[in-house]
Amino acid sequence: MDSNWTKIKVYNKPFEAEIVKNMLLENNIPAVVLNKQDSSYLFGVVELYVDQEHSVEALALIDSFGDEEE
Repeated sequence: MDSNWTKIKVYNKPFEAEIVKNMLLENNIPAVVLNKQDSSYLFGVVELYVDQEHSVEALALIDSFGDEEE
């Protein structure tokens, strides 16, 4: 992954990361989900990355929607 991407959130449920990613994309913030969960046993995490220059804006947008998953 390009070094310009910054991990801003970690999720346990892939669908939550995808919802937030889509919200960011709709607000013109480039976002990528990296699913590190094992496909058989579903342990591991799902990481949300944004372009480094948009990280503050992305976190503010996520916080404004009351996202409390850590």
